[in-house]
Amino acid sequence: MYTSHLTLLTDLYELTMMQGYFKAHNQEIAVFDAFYRNNPSGGGYAVCAGLAQIIDYIKNLRFTKDDITYLRSLSIFDGDFLEYLESFRFTGDIYAIPEGTVVFPREPLVKVVAPMIEAQLIETAVLNILNHQSLIATKASRVCDAARGDGVMEFGLRRAQGPDAGVYGARAAIIGGCCGTSNVLCGQLFDVPVKGTHAHSWIMSFPDEYTAFQRYAALYPSACILLVDTYDTLTSGVPNAIRVFTEMREAGVPLTFYGIRMDSGDLAYLSKVARNMLDEAGFPDAVISASNDLDEYLIENLKSQGAKITSWGVGTNLITSKDCPAFGGVYKLAAIQDENGVFQPKIKLSENTEKVTNPGNKTVYRIYGKSSGKIRADYICLADETFDTQQDLQLFDPLETWKKTTLRGGTYTMQELLIPVFQNGACVYDSPKVMDIQKRCSLEKETLWYETRRFANPHEVYVDLSDRLFDMKRKILNEYS
Repeated sequence: MYTSHLTLLTDLYELTMMQGYFKAHNQEIAVFDAFYRNNPSGGGYAVCAGLAQIIDYIKNLRFTKDDITYLRSLSIFDGDFLEYLESFRFTGDIYAIPEGTVVFPREPLVKVVAPMIEAQLIETAVLNILNHQSLIATKASRVCDAARGDGVMEFGLRRAQGPDAGVYGARAAIIGGCCGTSNVLCGQLFDVPVKGTHAHSWIMSFPDEYTAFQRYAALYPSACILLVDTYDTLTSGVPNAIRVFTEMREAGVPLTFYGIRMDSGDLAYLSKVARNMLDEAGFPDAVISASNDLDEYLIENLKSQGAKITSWGVGTNLITSKDCPAFGGVYKLAAIQDENGVFQPKIKLSENTEKVTNPGNKTVYRIYGKSSGKIRADYICLADETFDTQQDLQLFDPLETWKKTTLRGGTYTMQELLIPVFQNGACVYDSPKVMDIQKRCSLEKETLWYETRRFANPHEVYVDLSDRLFDMKRKILNEYS
């Protein structure tokens, strides 16, 4: 499951195209961009994730004897090509936007600059990793936005689409802002907090609810969250929990982290009544945790009803991104280097305007308002372009070009988003720890205006093209018209 050897995690046509390039002696250096076209769930942003696993994949990219034997058994690959694969290694460059960064449609999240035959092979795996983890990180970020600072725990492992989705999805959820996961293997692999309480079966295995609570509190006095809805939340669960908390306090047991969890019923109403009961009993700092098919919309709704829930457990709808199950990232050829070392732009045309690609060897700059620290726009430009932030900069919508704005010199700053990850096949980037990536994500989200983070009709962050890139694209389009 967690093997580092994923070389055959690819579509067959990547390999058949590779053989075609090999036969044609095509060693041209190509530029491919991995990007997406629409924000998940109709949101205003996405969170980039998955780079660490992409790095691991590239580092271990080689064809084993078993791989070669299997490919030979398909009877579609020639012996000279299979012999070439025996010594295959990735020798190119990869640039990427770091994990935890907020990102927007159409801008390259990963840029591959490598011999065509190498860049082609890695398409499927890069998209598989980037699409899944960015999707779940984005969903988690939205859920945490809805919780407004309350703790959100991910516990969707049993509903995830397989072990890998459960483990790497939990990792992505932590990046997006979750305070912990129930997934113990994820905790071990990535050094993230693991959290949990107990199930209804624990309660049902004892003669009565009070005894079950008492036993659990004796085992875990410093993490005593009691599930109160096995029988009746208000007439049995909460009173029995209060009885156990009272006994703990009278016995001198420090009540450092304690409270109740509800997994069914009218969570808004039950949490308000339970809060009053706990407060009247002298436990105003008791946590009220809730689960039960939660997502960002339900959490926001419960918040608007004045629910007294302070901790949220989110499973199925988070780990599967149930309302938006695919990120939609694509991997497109953007340029090929000629015999003089100049990158010649390539473009994909389409009847659908949003599917027409941006040509050339590019990079991305993020533009911030100097006084606000908020994102003004992202700026896709050619890789060799430079800018003076003391000069005025005119931005315009690349589709509706009459929409323009001018940033006055000295009022904005710019930061290049794509950073080197591999150079000449060697990794030059160390992935941060997951909890550090989470901190980065939190800081990144502070650069978004509230209007971009809202769920209903979020404000679109502009992703514009530089004048040179726009003119290049228009020229190519005119040549094809």
